[in-house]
Amino acid sequence: QVQLAESGGGLVQAGGSLLLSCAASGRSFSTYTISWFRQPSGKEREFVAAISEGGSRTRYADSVKGRFTISRDNAEKAAYLQMNSLKPEDTAVYYCAARIGVLYLSSRREEYDYWGQGTQVTVSS
Repeated sequence: QVQLAESGGGLVQAGGSLLLSCAASGRSFSTYTISWFRQPSGKEREFVAAISEGGSRTRYADSVKGRFTISRDNAEKAAYLQMNSLKPEDTAVYYCAARIGVLYLSSRREEYDYWGQGTQVTVSS
């Protein structure tokens, strides 16, 4: 089992950057696929990015490709989402999620077992 806690959200102007962190506690962090999802107010939670257990594979939603970078540090039991060139439409609560690693990087929230409490990101125009 793993517990997750996000941090790093805040208010930023369009074009700016933020670094989100996901700190994990529990055992065997390196056996989990980690993903970031986001949920704009009044909308469904959507996939943003995923990273494999060892960090060699990543996957991104088309809407963030080229602007966001997911990474992880298994020794520190942490994952990150570097967000650049932020747009107002990136405004949402951002969640990190974990599931036991499998061969593919899922974008389906139903397939993730563990979630953090979320961190708010607001991008002003």
